[in-house]
Amino acid sequence: MSEKIKIGLCGTGGIAHAHMDRYMKFDDVEIVGACDIVPGKARAFLDRYGLTDVPAFESVHEMVKHVQMDGASVCTYNTTHAECSIALMEAGAHVLCEKPMSFTLQEAVEMVRASHKTGKFLSIGFQPRFDFMRQRVDSIIQSGALGKVYYVQSGGGRRRGIPGGTFIESSKAGFGCLGDIGCYSIDECMHAIGYPKPLTVSAIATDYFGKNPKYWPDTDKFDVDDFSVALVRLEGDVTFVFKQSWAMHADTLGDTLWLGTEGAIKILNGFDEHRRPSRVMYFTDINGQHLDSYIEANVPFDAYTTVRPRDMWDGKMRTFVDAVKTNGPAPVPCEEILYNQAILDGIYRSAKLRREVEIEIPEI
Repeated sequence: MSEKIKIGLCGTGGIAHAHMDRYMKFDDVEIVGACDIVPGKARAFLDRYGLTDVPAFESVHEMVKHVQMDGASVCTYNTTHAECSIALMEAGAHVLCEKPMSFTLQEAVEMVRASHKTGKFLSIGFQPRFDFMRQRVDSIIQSGALGKVYYVQSGGGRRRGIPGGTFIESSKAGFGCLGDIGCYSIDECMHAIGYPKPLTVSAIATDYFGKNPKYWPDTDKFDVDDFSVALVRLEGDVTFVFKQSWAMHADTLGDTLWLGTEGAIKILNGFDEHRRPSRVMYFTDINGQHLDSYIEANVPFDAYTTVRPRDMWDGKMRTFVDAVKTNGPAPVPCEEILYNQAILDGIYRSAKLRREVEIEIPEI
């Protein structure tokens, strides 16, 4: 591989700018192409960054015919993640695909199979993994300090936060808040405990705010969920309670929580979180006495005060570039996120069918 790695971008909408802003800061990256199905959009995107000599295309299939890439970002809408990622891997590029991995579980399975067949890694864009505090929480849980973790719940949610554009159209997004921000909640909860295999799920999803002109103007276009909850049974006798919302009459759906036989961790959400010494609390017993403490990120003070949450993106993009240089491994492996997608798929199906469903993951 040459000193500068050759990067292409598939999809040039809003999230693609977050990718390009980082790529343009890296001296070891050369942008060699971009594509978008909207005529002229990829050209305008490249020109905005002064890349007037870099070719633009109107499909990923056209781009891979004319451009040789070492790596590529997939920044299209959800229902095309699989098609674009597979085409790029088959053309010889390592891929960073935006979250969620795909719409259906079967699409995700085909993406993993393509990665294995081509020998090109597929990393999924979960930038919160590069947050200092998130890494601290993961390290405590993965150290075994909580004992056996038997219950996990996601928290947070938006009071008013319905996005526009393709996010509210099922033909493009597949699902609503479930896939948009719910995938983050699932990864936060599941990655900390090693992604145990999901077995069954019982879920409900609603659209009370997106379908009400009092809260959202484009009710005719809105055909996805704006609220979803689920009870997921995991391998190893672990229960996962999932909650997520784009809109509600509350500051939070609750705290994020891991309960173990020897301790617990809680991430505070809502109005009160900023009044505490830290958003993260650790609970245990020592010599028969309850011990409740606040947890800080285990990093130098100067680093913690200068690296803000949005710089999780720097970590996400830098680790991808470095992984391309070494031909892997993927910073956020698709094999792991396959279970994330299985849960999303199960929640979606259960909510549609209004009953519990089993989660069956095909062989790769």
